[in-house]
Amino acid sequence: MSRPAYPDFKPVGLEDQDIFQEYLEASPSEVCELNFANIFMWKGSERPSWTILNGSLCVLVEPDFEDSYVLPPIGGERVPDTIAKCLRHAPRLSRVPEAFVERYGAGFKVEEDPGNFDYIYSRQELAELKGKKFDGKRNRIRKFESTFAHEYHALTRADVAGCFRLLEDWFEEKRNGDLYMRAERVAIIQALASFERLDLKGGVVKVGGRIEAFTMGGRLTADMAVIPIEIANPGLVGLAQWINREFVCRVWSDCALVNREQDMGIEGLRKAKLSYQPVRLVKKFNLTL
Repeated sequence: MSRPAYPDFKPVGLEDQDIFQEYLEASPSEVCELNFANIFMWKGSERPSWTILNGSLCVLVEPDFEDSYVLPPIGGERVPDTIAKCLRHAPRLSRVPEAFVERYGAGFKVEEDPGNFDYIYSRQELAELKGKKFDGKRNRIRKFESTFAHEYHALTRADVAGCFRLLEDWFEEKRNGDLYMRAERVAIIQALASFERLDLKGGVVKVGGRIEAFTMGGRLTADMAVIPIEIANPGLVGLAQWINREFVCRVWSDCALVNREQDMGIEGLRKAKLSYQPVRLVKKFNLTL
């Protein structure tokens, strides 16, 4: 497949996956956005497009709910020149990891972006939930297990319709019409529609024959999984904690770490992510002229 050469940009499509993987595998990153599945599933609201400049893969993102930005260039040479050209197309480089800032940040204004820091967990801790700090999680799991007859299985194509139904109920419960929530719904629908092609693995929990929770994740680096999607019926106490534990137990046993993405500066989400005791955060930055 031909690759767009700067200044031409091509909208991201499934047909681009192999090219993205070639670049990302050569320069793996712990940043959740530097992952083809993430870029593709959000394409409905973020309209990503890409080009090759100085041998770098450059991705321009034009979201509905924030200012346009370019992801940090991946691979290539003459990176400072590449950054400068990218900043003609958007006001900032965003989701930039610390190592990239240390190497190429000189001459640019650098600002931390704490709402986009990724939460990193020990997979073993999430799977075992040992110790006093996880008492509350274990109590909720026990309540779920003792209250509801349930079954877990790997996500299949036959489950997608049931996942869509749960997703609609979940967003109806939220009753939040903001741009980001609408975009998130579209992104999850996109991921469900294409999960096999995107190399995403998923898990489903049925209660009374109905899908009441599902989750999806993929591999980010050799020893880190990323889990961008987890939807659980909030009326079933302990279900969210149960599927969180079971998915990392059953699917990601060969990973040491799990990236559960960012809190977007939302207080309730921050509190929930901190309650699982992250081992560290992946800091991200914005670079501007």
